Amino acid sequence: MKYVETLVIGAGPGGYVAAIRASQMGQDVTIVEREYLGGVCSNVGCIPSKVLISVGHRFEQVKHSDDMGIVAREAKLDWAKVQEFKQGVVSKLVGGVEGLLKGNKVDIVNGEACFIDANTVRVIDGNNVQTYTFKNAILATGSRPVEIPTFQFTERVINSTGALSLPEVPEKLVVIGGGYIGTELGSAYANLGSQVTIIEGGKDILAGFEKQMTQVVKKGLKKKGVEVVVGASAKGVEENENGVVVTYEVDGEEKTVEANYVLVTVGRRPNTDQIGLEAVGIEFAERGLLKVDKQCRTSVPNIYAIGDIVSGPQLAHKASYEGKVAAEAIAGEKSNVDYLAIPAVCFTDPELATVGYNEEQAKAEGIEVKIAKFPFAANGRALALNAAEGFVKLVAREEDDLLIGTQIVGAGASNMIAEMALAIEAGMTAEDIALTIHAHPTLGEMTMEAAEVMLGRPIHIVRA
Repeated sequence: MKYVETLVIGAGPGGYVAAIRASQMGQDVTIVEREYLGGVCSNVGCIPSKVLISVGHRFEQVKHSDDMGIVAREAKLDWAKVQEFKQGVVSKLVGGVEGLLKGNKVDIVNGEACFIDANTVRVIDGNNVQTYTFKNAILATGSRPVEIPTFQFTERVINSTGALSLPEVPEKLVVIGGGYIGTELGSAYANLGSQVTIIEGGKDILAGFEKQMTQVVKKGLKKKGVEVVVGASAKGVEENENGVVVTYEVDGEEKTVEANYVLVTVGRRPNTDQIGLEAVGIEFAERGLLKVDKQCRTSVPNIYAIGDIVSGPQLAHKASYEGKVAAEAIAGEKSNVDYLAIPAVCFTDPELATVGYNEEQAKAEGIEVKIAKFPFAANGRALALNAAEGFVKLVAREEDDLLIGTQIVGAGASNMIAEMALAIEAGMTAEDIALTIHAHPTLGEMTMEAAEVMLGRPIHIVRA
């Protein structure tokens, strides 16, 4: 039996960050990972998916840049090389995570953890079993794809992990679920040459984003030939030697669509059901999530939980943030979670990014707001990039122009949103942004332009 001061279970973006911060705070730390360092995000999630998205975007641009003077309709895709590049990126990052953990004197243990009691965990790695006792533990076990009973995963019925390592670019692909994962990967494969159909049960795709934003993405999907079916219920799938036949119902009519693969992206389930938590007595919330306080502490005082297994958006950067809070709380710091400005990004084409309140959310809470928009079409850098679709939208409190939200749809939105997250966290007003000199010509100066719209003195659009 080994004793450790702080035991971290799960080495994803929440767990490994928590372990490093705990070590920096002077704690003796051991991290346990059953599969791979870096977790889903680095290995089969955020990072490899963005590689395919980037490749798809470049491939699509090369083939459709005639108006910029680039004629390359015969451009070819070397899929084996794409997969090799993707794996190279993953390997570099995972190696980096291992180096960071070792550099911060964190002991790395491979195996699957199972609680015996509130201070003891058994770690199983094949035939090897080791028991650890600990003073404090941080749970960062992440989540896994939800499997629909009528769409059980096979070689042809795949989840997001399988979609990243297909043996070829499918001629036809059906995506069940029009959330951010399904829409991102559907867009990527459409850019790579697949004929894509997205089947969504709700009224619209990308439900977490404003309709004004998703309209721009849907326009882009239509240009790519992607068929989006909303208000549809996926009924079942039949496999054959060449692919699948998916049956769905929409407007009371049953329809079928053939494809090489069907990608199921209907949500993720927290990994809280296989680590023996019943032996500890931790209090659960809804949907298998764990209840935590403002310091990420569960109902068992020496056990903390972060990331996808607690409430809130399932985002890697949220998990990392919570990991730091938990580690600092264990060290006696007064760190508390503050979700005032968690940016959310969808790497569609064009990108979507939002932080803080949108207009509807603010009004629902009784906050009187002012809205200002600035179009990408009026920005020189966007025009030079041939990426004039989209807008920057600021949401400010009516009484004092305090910024409380921002929505951006367009090229580079994922990078632009950081400034606005900082502005909201810092309690800045529209005037603060307008008075900040932004480099020209850049996409980022559109936040300044939108702030000037809000103040009633825009320069590069005519005031309505």
